[in-house]
Amino acid sequence: MRHSQLPHASPALVTQKAAQRLPRLALLLFCAAYLLPGLLGRDPWKNEDIAAFGQMWSLALGQASWLTPHVGGVHPTQGGILPYWIGGAAISLLSPWVDPALAARLPFALLLAAVFALTWYATYHLARTEAAQPVPLAFGGEAQPRDYARAVADGALLALIASLGLLQLGHETTPELVQLTGATMLLFGMAAAQQGSITAILATTLALPVMAGSGSPTVSLLLGCAAAIVCLRSSHAEVRAHIKWVLLGMALAAGLVIGLISLGLPGWSVRTGHDWRFGSILQLLTWFTWPVLPLAALTLWHWRHQVTRRHIAMPLLISLVGLASCTFMGGNDRALLITLPALAALAAFALPTLQRSLGAAIDWFSVCFFTVCAGLIWLAYVAIQTGHPERTATNVLKLVPGAVIGFSPIALVFALLGTSLWLWLVRWRTARRSHALWKSLVLPAGGVALCWLLTMTLLLPLLDQARSYRQLMARISPYMPRSELVCAPDAPVGLLTAMEYYGGYRVDGLANDPLSMRKQGCGSVVVRIHPRANAPLLPGWRKVAQYNQRTRNSELVVIYRRHNGLVTGKAQHEPFDEIEEVAAGPLDGID
Repeated sequence: MRHSQLPHASPALVTQKAAQRLPRLALLLFCAAYLLPGLLGRDPWKNEDIAAFGQMWSLALGQASWLTPHVGGVHPTQGGILPYWIGGAAISLLSPWVDPALAARLPFALLLAAVFALTWYATYHLARTEAAQPVPLAFGGEAQPRDYARAVADGALLALIASLGLLQLGHETTPELVQLTGATMLLFGMAAAQQGSITAILATTLALPVMAGSGSPTVSLLLGCAAAIVCLRSSHAEVRAHIKWVLLGMALAAGLVIGLISLGLPGWSVRTGHDWRFGSILQLLTWFTWPVLPLAALTLWHWRHQVTRRHIAMPLLISLVGLASCTFMGGNDRALLITLPALAALAAFALPTLQRSLGAAIDWFSVCFFTVCAGLIWLAYVAIQTGHPERTATNVLKLVPGAVIGFSPIALVFALLGTSLWLWLVRWRTARRSHALWKSLVLPAGGVALCWLLTMTLLLPLLDQARSYRQLMARISPYMPRSELVCAPDAPVGLLTAMEYYGGYRVDGLANDPLSMRKQGCGSVVVRIHPRANAPLLPGWRKVAQYNQRTRNSELVVIYRRHNGLVTGKAQHEPFDEIEEVAAGPLDGID
């Protein structure tokens, strides 16, 4: 009986012609178009991005101990300590030649590049396993194992780039990106376990401590248990022997967390969601994991007889742990981030079984959807630059009233180049018939990269003013002399960072009542309130100004001065409340 007739044979039928690899230059261009936009020319964005940057910056300046990072006395409530060490070390090494915000962003961009590389190699090793190989064809001509694995790995990387959930979170300097790196390291270590290489051993051993040190100890141990199960059930002696490195990684992760607890940093604290709704979680899954989740589901159906084999079981278990974590935390999208490389690996194994009609549907949907999105971005850009169409310009500028729109010829050149490449890619895909496995993911990945590139070039000034604290600090600075200590009770770390980084203030985020703030010697008090709430009354303090972020539902910041103190600067002439109108429009909730 031939292998193709076995009841549990591989469902993959792949010819050598279909196993052609994506040209390396094209693959590198895809990665560069995704990684580089948003790296330069922007501020840290609220809320998690600037909060994490503040912890890193305080370490680099020596304002906080490297063992106990804090901003204004407020310690991080999550995130472990490793991400802040990474950013703080980068700022220290590159100062004063590189702007601190950019310096902190560089190592995290390298981490995202590492996630891409680890995803490719993990899928490559999984596709090289015996159970993942395509069945021999009756008259020969089946794909060679190495070529088949390369084509599948190319598809996995394109699927990861096409994932919508990675766009913003993958470009932030937050602990979640370090957690993503750790989860992908574990996927690679387990995929390459059969080779017994030193890289596989190091990846498996270090993956779990990396996750635990970046604020996800419980998930790291759950992933360790999943990896241990795969090792124990493997039919390969090399994979079964790999369990000792999994157990070592779990022990290191547990020891690291115990050490963090001894330093007073977050340890085994469990974050839960208070608003658990099945509909909201389903909606999150729909857009966050598009298009990898539908393709992964297709893989599970076609490969259902091999679900216990390592090339399916390991990425599936990682995805299930991430999904359970997201659900337990009430639909937290950041908890779902670690599932994307594993889902991309699963999605890649759907490509050998993908029907031609479904592939064509993916192509035409991508062409229509991303072309329309790119056209809308160009329309908004032309409108705000020229004022025509007038109605479009008015609607766009309503999103951030008072925004200053500049013109960058460099940004325009890159946007035109990216649009030209997209049009060429569409013509290439629709004008010729390609047999490559990865062909159906070229347009989704290219469309996501194009829209991100256009947004980070053409609309970056508008977004930066909507999501940065810089303009807010410029408006409140006339009311607060920089020579005085500023108290900000219950203020988020992002706002404390903004006052230190943009305003140059010394801040205290711990004092929380009027008497203690006066004893601390605070000259000004900054209180953040809900946009529809009334400013609180502080005995002994006088409200002098009130501002918002210029976007709808952004928080209000109220500034108080001592009753018996002199009000300096602008407040001498305008001692009354100044309240700016809140902008209405589609940016609702952007902050």
